[in-house]
Amino acid sequence: MKIIRTTSAMADWSRRLHREGVTIGFVPTMGALHEGHRALIRAARLACDAVVVSIFVNPTQFGPTEDLSKYPRQLRLDQALCRKEGVDVVFAPTTETMYPAASQTVVTVPAMARRWEGEARPHHFQGVATIVTKLLSLVQPDNTWFGQKDYQQVALVQQLVKDLNLPGDVVVHPTMREADGLALSSRNVYLSRPQRQAAPVLYRALQAGAAAIRAGERRGTHIQRHMTRVVAAEPLATIEYLSVCNPNTLEPLSALHRQAVLLGALRIGPVRLLDNVLISFRRRPSRQM
Repeated sequence: MKIIRTTSAMADWSRRLHREGVTIGFVPTMGALHEGHRALIRAARLACDAVVVSIFVNPTQFGPTEDLSKYPRQLRLDQALCRKEGVDVVFAPTTETMYPAASQTVVTVPAMARRWEGEARPHHFQGVATIVTKLLSLVQPDNTWFGQKDYQQVALVQQLVKDLNLPGDVVVHPTMREADGLALSSRNVYLSRPQRQAAPVLYRALQAGAAAIRAGERRGTHIQRHMTRVVAAEPLATIEYLSVCNPNTLEPLSALHRQAVLLGALRIGPVRLLDNVLISFRRRPSRQM
């Protein structure tokens, strides 16, 4: 496995492999790799000839009061996991490499970033869009894998790739979960034991919303109430948002037609938990009184 730390070496490696007809799969990460990342790497390994994993804690997507300094960094362990999974290249640049002192350019996707995480974390998605643009331009992948857990981020990246004609297709992998339903996240390590026991309430709330839809409910506000009632029973959880959205635009839905994404963000102790459930249906809605 090769460790690359400079942008020029990363670009040279990718150009050389493409000249040889090798397909490249890419998994961008901020490190602290877990089983969710492992699933993405394995999917890329099966689909492509060579796999690149980037490990870069991107400072521009953290707000001034967020946990940049505390974000877990374990490069040696991450490299060991990548080596075990047959990764060909780990791209692990420094902040100075990705953002030289004279850098001025940023990338925004305004409509996708307007609501939900964009409202809760101003400038977060500008940082995401900028670093993803830089990484895709360097790695030049044939396919890039993202986890569904960060649904808004994935939707934004899909729009970004389409609008800027960036290389490769975005492949969305289902959310990986613990046995109790909690979505895997690098930030879960910050939860105390009682907080960890409370954390699956977000997934239970989203499941309650999905169950209401399957039972025939099509009114967005009523589905939202089903989700809110579940979280309200957990004293350690504070709701930031629970929403019923169009899965393509992320705009709120007052009435559902065939497909919706249920988005949720909670705060439990020091941790913001994100999750979502994407649901499709064909059954005609029951008559509402």
